[in-house]
Amino acid sequence: MELTGKLEEAFNRQVTLELEAAITYRQLAIEMDLQDLPGLSAWFRAQAEEELVHRDKFIAHMTDRGAHPVFQAIPAQSVTVTTVLEAFQASLAHEVKVSEAIRDLYRLSLETGDIDSLPLLNWFVDEQVEEEATVSEIIGRVKRIGNDGSGMLSLDRELGQRDGGEH
Repeated sequence: MELTGKLEEAFNRQVTLELEAAITYRQLAIEMDLQDLPGLSAWFRAQAEEELVHRDKFIAHMTDRGAHPVFQAIPAQSVTVTTVLEAFQASLAHEVKVSEAIRDLYRLSLETGDIDSLPLLNWFVDEQVEEEATVSEIIGRVKRIGNDGSGMLSLDRELGQRDGGEH
């Protein structure tokens, strides 16, 4: 089944949103570099790379179905934070935004009878549940650490060991 009309438009919005997410995560990585937290910076860079993989999954789905992926305008990303907690809260807010967009795509696929998109969207629904849970757990740990410098350095070291691949 060819992907056309409002469903193609919605997929194009999602492709752009995934790119926006990558930019947001890359900015958060810069913010952590500026706070001398290389492990947290590496974690956010890995997240940025993962978002590009997600973008490419949507693009592949579209091209496989005869659609024409087109990037839309990406709003300026002015994500500046002063604390690690703010960085992860910004991360969670963006993941929630992406999750809702994927649910909207899922609803539209059901509404239009496009069952061909459902396997891909099911994967993304599962992925977003995992993403939100991961970031929420990190937020809880950051709150527990508070102003404890050694605790923050330990978290920085731990998160910096992420392999960079999808989790």
